[in-house]
Amino acid sequence: MALWGCFLMGLAHADVTWPSKAIRFVVPFAPGGTSEIVARSVAAELTKQLGVSVYVENKPGGAGVTAMQDVAKAAPDGHTIILGHVGTLAVNPYMLKNQPYDVNKDFMPVTLLAKVPNVFVIHPDVPAKNFKEFVDYAKKNPGQLNYGSAGNASAGHLAMEYLKLVTGMYITHIPYRGTGPQLTDLLAGRTQASSAGMPALGAHIRAGKLRAIAVGTTQRIAALPDVPTIAELGFKDFETAQWYGILTPAGTPPEIVKRLQEESYKALRSSAVTERFATDNAVGGGGPSSDFANFIKNEQRIWSDIVKRAQIKPD
Repeated sequence: MALWGCFLMGLAHADVTWPSKAIRFVVPFAPGGTSEIVARSVAAELTKQLGVSVYVENKPGGAGVTAMQDVAKAAPDGHTIILGHVGTLAVNPYMLKNQPYDVNKDFMPVTLLAKVPNVFVIHPDVPAKNFKEFVDYAKKNPGQLNYGSAGNASAGHLAMEYLKLVTGMYITHIPYRGTGPQLTDLLAGRTQASSAGMPALGAHIRAGKLRAIAVGTTQRIAALPDVPTIAELGFKDFETAQWYGILTPAGTPPEIVKRLQEESYKALRSSAVTERFATDNAVGGGGPSSDFANFIKNEQRIWSDIVKRAQIKPD
């Protein structure tokens, strides 16, 4: 019987057919932000490669908790995946109490999709032409400026709180339900500053509707060669970037995780995705599940410290 049982188990693994239906790709933010752009770019290629629809479902709310809880409860069959990022995976575990899931136990990392530089921007009406002038102005007017973000624990929220921590300036955080809504108010001058990725900000910067004052990467980016990094402005070792990856519910068969990682790697190297990422200064990933798992652990180490020092709390 034992031999027969082993045979049946082996047969079951051998007969795993994936995908057998459409794949739901959950994005824990509203439409209009970098997260959706990355997800849709990859989903379009996966749809071509896999022969089934890989459709993006935006599910904002609760600093990403709503979407994460939904996917944690989904069947672990590879037909429901989620876009993970710094907020949901590396900050929420230390900022939020009593999450209805464990990010390290209830999800299986598949692959890192992209790293996107954080760009710090201000509305042109702010009386500052550069980063130093903005910091000086904010310090002279504590609490008088507002910055918007895609929501609590979003990449933009974290980047700005990190910046506040190292510069000592005080700016009020206004959380929105997605990058799109927060940009609407920033462009209208109802908020004065923000940090987001080039995919969401590039067109507005080029049109002169927003002023880029710094980037969060360690090197200047090709799209904004005249915009300095925070580190070169005197804040040594400052680095912050948005990053995105795919996860599945825990218990997803390893064969499916491996296939999804391989197909994602292929999608990231398609001309459509590489051209889009180049335009947005995004760096593609695609490595194995183990690499993404180690990357998440390192980010958790970094951000657990920043959450504590900056006293980042739920809004």
